[in-house]
Amino acid sequence: MADRTETEKRDLTKDLAAAVRGEVSSAAADRALMTMDASNYRRVPRAVVAPRDAEDVAAALRVCREHGVPVVPRGAGTSIAGQATGVGVVLDFTRHMRRIVSLDPAARTAVVEPGVILDDLRAAAGAHGLTFGPDPSTHSRCTLGGMIGNNSCGSHSVAWGTTADNVRELELLTYGGERVRAGRGTGPTGAPTGLPPRLRDGVKSLVDAELALLRTGYPDLPRRISGYALDALLPERGTDLARALTGSEGTLGVLTEATVRLVETPAARVLAVLGYPDESAAAEAAHTLLPHKPMTVEGMAADLVGSAAGLPEGGAWLFVEMGGASPAEAASRAEALCRAAAADGTTGHAVVTDPAGQRALWRIREDASGTATRMPDGSEAWPGWEDCAVPPARLGPYLRDFRALLAQHGLRGTPYGHFGDGCIHIRIDFDLLTPPGIRRFRDFSHDLADLVVAHGGSLSGEHGDGQARAELLPKMYGPELVGLFGRFKDLWDPAAGLNPGMLVRPDRLDDNLRFAPLPGRPVPVEFGYPHDNGDFSAAVRRCVGVAKCRNEKTAAGSADVMCPSFRATGEEQHSTRGRARLLHEMLAGEVITDGWRSPEVHDALDLCLSCKGCRSDCPVGVDMATYKAEFLHHHYEGRLRPAAHYSMGRLPQWLHAAAPAAPAVNALARTPLAAVAKRLAGVAPERPLPALATETFTRWWWRRRRAAPPADGRTVLLWPDTFTNHLSPQGGRAAVRVLEAAGLRPLLPPTAPLPGGALPQPALPRLRRPPLCCGLTYVSTGQLDRARAVMRRTLDVLTPLLAAGRPLVVLEPSCAAALRTDLPELLADDPRAPRLAASVRTFAQTLEDFAPDWRPPRLDRPVAGQTHCHQHAVLGDAADRRLRERAGLTGQLSGGCCGLAGNFGFERGHYDISVACAEDQLLPAVRQSAPGTEILADGFSCRTQLDHLGDRPGRHLAEVLAEALGEADA
Repeated sequence: MADRTETEKRDLTKDLAAAVRGEVSSAAADRALMTMDASNYRRVPRAVVAPRDAEDVAAALRVCREHGVPVVPRGAGTSIAGQATGVGVVLDFTRHMRRIVSLDPAARTAVVEPGVILDDLRAAAGAHGLTFGPDPSTHSRCTLGGMIGNNSCGSHSVAWGTTADNVRELELLTYGGERVRAGRGTGPTGAPTGLPPRLRDGVKSLVDAELALLRTGYPDLPRRISGYALDALLPERGTDLARALTGSEGTLGVLTEATVRLVETPAARVLAVLGYPDESAAAEAAHTLLPHKPMTVEGMAADLVGSAAGLPEGGAWLFVEMGGASPAEAASRAEALCRAAAADGTTGHAVVTDPAGQRALWRIREDASGTATRMPDGSEAWPGWEDCAVPPARLGPYLRDFRALLAQHGLRGTPYGHFGDGCIHIRIDFDLLTPPGIRRFRDFSHDLADLVVAHGGSLSGEHGDGQARAELLPKMYGPELVGLFGRFKDLWDPAAGLNPGMLVRPDRLDDNLRFAPLPGRPVPVEFGYPHDNGDFSAAVRRCVGVAKCRNEKTAAGSADVMCPSFRATGEEQHSTRGRARLLHEMLAGEVITDGWRSPEVHDALDLCLSCKGCRSDCPVGVDMATYKAEFLHHHYEGRLRPAAHYSMGRLPQWLHAAAPAAPAVNALARTPLAAVAKRLAGVAPERPLPALATETFTRWWWRRRRAAPPADGRTVLLWPDTFTNHLSPQGGRAAVRVLEAAGLRPLLPPTAPLPGGALPQPALPRLRRPPLCCGLTYVSTGQLDRARAVMRRTLDVLTPLLAAGRPLVVLEPSCAAALRTDLPELLADDPRAPRLAASVRTFAQTLEDFAPDWRPPRLDRPVAGQTHCHQHAVLGDAADRRLRERAGLTGQLSGGCCGLAGNFGFERGHYDISVACAEDQLLPAVRQSAPGTEILADGFSCRTQLDHLGDRPGRHLAEVLAEALGEADA
């Protein structure tokens, strides 16, 4: 049977490849990437097709008909009800069909292909003062085709409606190959226009026979998304076939082009934040704000928002955006709304006019679909009842009953969402791993469906029914109307070839759960995974598929890093989500069958820069750098490794050994022998070899100490990281100068433990012991046994020296991040590890915490450059920004990753991606900076990338301050 299935799959793939000009693949990796969307469900496709145009779609449908294989259209895969998963052929519209065909500012319409990303359409329309109204939180990566399939809405629906309200015309292909141009209105016979005769007559007959049911069977509320919108075909509603097909989840036709409405966007926007005692009070108040004509009325409670700055007093808040022709008008309207709301019992309010402040608050809301997947105690929460909607005036009572139902089933969740539309998002701590937990999930779903219907609501208020809710549609619509849905489906798709199992004759809501094939017990791993109870499967499960990592551009003013390799390649397998999906399938063992030895997972992780950006920027804290190190450890266990792992992975050893011969090594690096050495070491031929310091930082330090011991002051331990010590000692010398000027006493740790935790003395000889090391290069190449050994030695030396509360000052951000996170997570069994991690400080943090009264020299010049990706992800740069401000260094550093990323950019085969990452933010920021701008780059990799690719070198902040101190002394 298995052989027959494989033969059928090969034949299908062969025929698709012969018929379609776009990419066709049945490879394990490509299929694995499409097994899941952002829902609880998983279905394995047979093949993936990326059509180039409508003719490709028609050809793919023809081949699938001939083979009797179903088809699933897919956009960005951010659906939370399972409708973007399928067992047949997935049509991936994100690669090619992404044209904005035309944009007519006068008519306020745009014609788009299904793969157009919403933000790209908004940007094109924004040049004319227009926008596309619906804006789900995934606006930076979701596609218009997916939005039309789900009838997506977003936070501005109180002003501009759902996607169905903004669709004018749709071009589709049925599974049978019929071409449809669906719009509004009828022809001479009273039938919808744009249909082939079979469909034209069938639709008219169905509607004419069921007028009474269509007029009485639908609840009247703004966020009614569930089921087919057949009431849009009523003559009194204009026989709007485009509206009826919007939200059909790819079950009736495959969209190839859409004409959509654009709306005028206000010249100015102001955000009013209203505080309330609790979420029930906020829910009760939301609909009373609608007469003020707000653009948004979004609700969030304290358990989601946490300690966000800029919020007024309260336990829950409404985010209400007001527009105006000018900032003054928008602010005036916001103040008027706040005064009216205060009369009804707010606990406080704030009017946020600053765009950066507004972005920071909106980011909380946009990231909620990810952050809500973890409860305050770290336990997992899942979608499934993500977006029920009730009439806005019923939201308060509904929310109270909803909370009571959660308690009755022993469940927890954090409601938030579109309070002005009566639509609630929530992720609930379902146990979807065990049979009793799955039974409770099913029982709760049935009870909640009854509750929603009792309040006159819709099972879906935004994301569609998919598999999550379609089974329950009879509760909302009754069997007669649901039967009509089935007849409509059969009319359009008699072969049941489009997205079967969704909406009509659906799979059960507890079938096809994504967690079913995962191991029942934790797999043996090296890292501790403290936030996932040591369970690697739970760590991988963190990725719920919201796909923030698929952002192709960073938002204006954003310092986000994730995901540089995806922005460079545009390939799903090089996104954080794609890699997490492959790891999930590796653990499942069905599609990817080689476990830790999987070439598919290895190839996807090969272009992961280990930038750690996902650790902070992913709403659920996926840490792909750690997962990559874990994978590489097991993948190469007992096997020969790539040359780069031996050369760059063990760089601290080689640099320590080469230090006495640095001049000779540097001379050889300038001869033809360097090319041979690079080839043997796995180094990219395009990369010059960095020069070794002829005097290491530690040698300079001990020579200086013997000549002139430092003055008294609070002692801080200065970490002599490998890069500062052997490759960039000027940064270390500068840091010593600045720390001493600030009244601190920097000391270097010895290379071996001293009796009783004594501090190193000036006369201590420099023995040729191995240097202390954070283990970074070993971790990044997955040599975790060696990493653990060097980390334990570091703990042996440093623990007694840090016992008095001394900070460990680390100049290289990547080394600081390794000591702060990798060391305690890799040495989870050593109680000394968290104490050392807590002692780590960056250069700026040390000055702020231990020399708060020191005033840096004024430089009064602009800055450009980049915040190191590891600092952004692990350490934060708030202290650096405050230090720069005190020194008169103005402007912001860019986000992203420099692309060199330690060993990554030096490894053979990575050069082009490394350059593309640098061109994303760092190099443009430096090129665009004015003459006289100080180029800052605290990371050795960032500075090296600038040296290799730019024409303006970067410096560590310590070097800039030390230079100014020298000028002052002169």
